[in-house]
Amino acid sequence: MTDDEKIFARHFDRRGFLAAAGATGVALSVGPLVGTADAQPATDALTSPGADPTTTPPVEGLHLQFGADAASEVVVSWHALQPARNPRVLVGRPDGRYERSVPAKTVSYTDAKSGQVVYAFHAPLRDLRPNGEYVYVALHDGAEPALATFRTAPRGRAAFTFTSFGDQGTPTLGKRFVPPAGVTLPNPPLVNDNLGSPAAGDTTAGVERVQPLFHLFNGDLCYANLATDRVRTWWDFWTNNSRSARNRPWMPAAGNHENELGNGPIGYAAYQTYFSVPPAAGQTDVTRGLWYSFTVGSVRVISLANDDICYQDGGNSYVRGYSQGAQKAWLEKELATARADREVDWVVVCMHQVAVSTADRFNGADLAIREEWVPLFDRYGVDLVVCGHEHHYERSHPIRGAAATPTRTPLPAATRTDVVDTGKGTVHMVLGGGGTSAPSNQLFFTPPRCRVITAVGDPDPATGKRPPVYVTEDAPWSAVRDAANSYGFAAFTVDPGTRRGGVTTMRVTYYDVVGTGGELKPFETFTLRRPRSDA
Repeated sequence: MTDDEKIFARHFDRRGFLAAAGATGVALSVGPLVGTADAQPATDALTSPGADPTTTPPVEGLHLQFGADAASEVVVSWHALQPARNPRVLVGRPDGRYERSVPAKTVSYTDAKSGQVVYAFHAPLRDLRPNGEYVYVALHDGAEPALATFRTAPRGRAAFTFTSFGDQGTPTLGKRFVPPAGVTLPNPPLVNDNLGSPAAGDTTAGVERVQPLFHLFNGDLCYANLATDRVRTWWDFWTNNSRSARNRPWMPAAGNHENELGNGPIGYAAYQTYFSVPPAAGQTDVTRGLWYSFTVGSVRVISLANDDICYQDGGNSYVRGYSQGAQKAWLEKELATARADREVDWVVVCMHQVAVSTADRFNGADLAIREEWVPLFDRYGVDLVVCGHEHHYERSHPIRGAAATPTRTPLPAATRTDVVDTGKGTVHMVLGGGGTSAPSNQLFFTPPRCRVITAVGDPDPATGKRPPVYVTEDAPWSAVRDAANSYGFAAFTVDPGTRRGGVTTMRVTYYDVVGTGGELKPFETFTLRRPRSDA
């Protein structure tokens, strides 16, 4: 046995693991197992020979991402605030059979506000079995190994479930209390984080109740750009979400609050360091990882970075146009390729800012999305767009084309809400109830209207921010919205159908997250349907 094989064996006890994981053998986060006859001590002599705790960081923030082919590629990632020696992942089967050791690549960024260097470790696991169950151990020399599980995506048409939300924040405390005038406190207490709330923890627990194959995270992950301590805010975010993301990929889209001043030329260095997503054409060292795609079964998922085109000045710096058209050129080729692929039925876009919203006095829809992205969605028949940015839940009727108005008002192609034919138009879902402390579900226009950002004004001399210019219009596309509850997420169950050239469906349930521990209450269920592309 190699040393790595011995480590894997010592941190995997078949009887204890299967007892903890249940009949399926996967989908639970488990640490080194104890309480069985041959369980090992917590410290493994093979990995911790005299490790110095002042220089050896633990394995923290363990999380997964799919590669471009989700049936065969998964990346295991974690991070630290100190360099780590020999980071690697040991891969095996649920029955305890060891397969291999995969080295992790080390990347880093220096937070411009604190000067703190953050190190991330990414181990790409390739040539995996489709729809395969795996156990893995993430470790570096001297650290306690971390054990978790995952399942790869199916190859070809198969049933599976994924979930989605945006705008989460963290469930922890992090902002200093500001005392009233005339009161001085030598050490003001920490009272809350930037835009987080206890619900930011409940939504993660809710996702784990569903146990999806993967989760789409529609931007504004932790709002670190608003934090005094940006690094700690990311740490709190990962501490919360690793309990899910270590066992199923969390696939992100970059939102405006991932733009952190000084962290790289356009502010996304932290986001680009923590995540390792599939590469995409047209990217440079500055734009790497900001747009990408992957395929799961018969679903092609495309993740976009909307700050590249949006008018709104929503991050720490105004970066509109940073790709110089490269992202749009890639998107059109990606959509054309997906629609020409007879194995792909569904095209799903994950992005942050929205083309539709009926909330008043909030961000609003961005005209640039209607100008740049929506015509491509129409041309290539995108089925579903999941967004965040507005901190509530609503969905559109299937939309196709636009009215001859300056704001390019989307036109509904049908108005039935229980069963929706996405061959007629694209359904947009606003899923911004991931946990932020600033919900917008109490700000709906009644009857539905839409505020559209059509431009920005000159920078404010005091803040440097460009104020949005709004136009308010009718919202004929508005279908369903949730005014009663602030927090929740959507679950999508794909049924590929059984007949070549027949119908495939996607059953969608939006869950309100209504309590500690991720207590769920279905708000609505509806079905998307379309013809299979293999006719």
